[in-house]
Amino acid sequence: MDLHILDHRLRVTSIGKSGLEQYTHPLIKLIFLRNRTRCKFFSLTETPENYTVVLDEEGFKELQPSEHLQVEGSTWLPLNVVSNGNASSSSQAVGVTKIAKSVIAPLAEQHVSVFMLSTYQTDFILVREKDLAVVVETLAEEFNVFREEGGESVPVHSQDACNGLQRNGREVPQATVHPVLIPENQFCVMSLDPDTLPAIATTLIDVLFYSNRSKEDASVDQDMECIKFFSFSLIDGYISLVMDTEAQRQFPTDLLFTSSSGELWRMVRIGGQPLGFDECGIVAQISQPLADSDISAYYISTFSFDHALTRLLFHWRKQFYGWRIGILSD
Repeated sequence: MDLHILDHRLRVTSIGKSGLEQYTHPLIKLIFLRNRTRCKFFSLTETPENYTVVLDEEGFKELQPSEHLQVEGSTWLPLNVVSNGNASSSSQAVGVTKIAKSVIAPLAEQHVSVFMLSTYQTDFILVREKDLAVVVETLAEEFNVFREEGGESVPVHSQDACNGLQRNGREVPQATVHPVLIPENQFCVMSLDPDTLPAIATTLIDVLFYSNRSKEDASVDQDMECIKFFSFSLIDGYISLVMDTEAQRQFPTDLLFTSSSGELWRMVRIGGQPLGFDECGIVAQISQPLADSDISAYYISTFSFDHALTRLLFHWRKQFYGWRIGILSD
């Protein structure tokens, strides 16, 4: 298999909901006028707490500094696993579990923090640019590693990546068991032909920025009956959307498409308090048991919490009974 370091340098940001009005125009510009912004990698995810925006350096220029904008200080590089010349596609209904043992677990053992972004098309593993040498050295035995430069795939060797860089020598701490929350929403993972994006513009803007939910409802419901979660990604010309069935009903049924089985997904939200970016192994703890049981899952990290989507929730409850205890003891 091949591992590609994509030609994007990314920033991970958060926009507070109280300051959304200040950023509505640049966000709409990034979604619908990408030719003007020259942004090639853009992902926007709404959660009860905030909006997580992951975007490349060109897109980042559109976000003006303010008290409502938080920016994680690192530059992140997206990795993508390619098998037999094709990206590891979520259409095969395996998602992050396909790379759990070959990518996620080895990086966790080397104390490399990852930020996951599963889309309809594939799974992106974001790593800090400063950790690249460790990433290449760790994964070189399993993968042929390439770096995308100007549309070309250039082979990367372990000694090349480590030239002038120090290996991550931090000791791996004992894994922290985080509580998980399982809302009642059912979610869809969908895509859209970019040429038809203008046809859903009004609905998409309304769902993202002008939801009729009150501010009081913006926080997580104490009983976790439902959770506000909507994710839109436009990456290298491909669109991916994750929404619950309530939001889906607002969109034209003939424009959005999903896999032939049209399956619905349940969400598991990881973390009782904001997770931060320095702790490693969270994705591995979640994805490894699912991979062992061959359970498909999408995984979307946000600025505050992580979110996994799986179809077989009864297996999840069995696999993570100890994690469920964290909910009951809160």
